[in-house]
Amino acid sequence: MANIKMEATTNDTCEVVCHDEEKVNRISKVVEQQTFIEAADIFKALADETRLKIAFALTQENELCVCDVANIIGTSNATASHHLRHLRNLRIAKSRKEGKLVFYSLDDPHVITLVTMAMAHGQE
Repeated sequence: MANIKMEATTNDTCEVVCHDEEKVNRISKVVEQQTFIEAADIFKALADETRLKIAFALTQENELCVCDVANIIGTSNATASHHLRHLRNLRIAKSRKEGKLVFYSLDDPHVITLVTMAMAHGQE
């Protein structure tokens, strides 16, 4: 195996301990007051390509049946149902049953915005 020497082209670390203590103190207090678990869970859920496809599909229609989602993303009904259930458990999607059919929709307009913006950003 060849020994490859990697050289850093830029130094991307600070050479000082703290540049602006006032900003650090102010923002640290704000950060400490926030809860990040729910937001992190949303990003984790949407980090999965299949779930992101499902969420994106649900931005295109207000509501989709599990079997239609399965056809759209090219998986079995069981796989689509598994991912949709995960999104529902995180309150990203909601479901309703109509006879033998289960319909899903996105549960929060913020998620619609997040998915739409992420997809637009990915296209740039």
